[in-house]
Amino acid sequence: MANEKFEIQNVFGQGDKNEVYAKYFIGQSYLKKLVSADDNVNVNVGNVTFEPGCRNDWHIHHNGYQILLVTSGEGWYQEDGQPAQLLHSGDVVTIHDGVKHWHGATKDSWFSHVAITTGTSEWLEPVNDAAYDALSKD
Repeated sequence: MANEKFEIQNVFGQGDKNEVYAKYFIGQSYLKKLVSADDNVNVNVGNVTFEPGCRNDWHIHHNGYQILLVTSGEGWYQEDGQPAQLLHSGDVVTIHDGVKHWHGATKDSWFSHVAITTGTSEWLEPVNDAAYDALSKD
């Protein structure tokens, strides 16, 4: 999806460059915090936007979970040992405690999702370039 069409659909907005987590991403991502955890709320909610080809490293959520609400563009979600799933606007992914996974944009589309996250994240190795490049929408 081209950036112009994507921006119309990206209802929460792109946010700022995701500098805090940049070391865990291949490519440029953006983050717009919607809800930050505090003493009274134990969940983080943010709109994460990925440029085409951008994806995060493999990671695991401990003592919590993550829910992805896809809002715009096309992306991938993959659990360790499973085939990658192509994601579109309206898709929902529930990631349970302890599940190794990654998510990000397709090679030719911007991608945005709202991430609802509790617990802590353990960041692991980057997604292998050859494995990512071999992903096909067909």
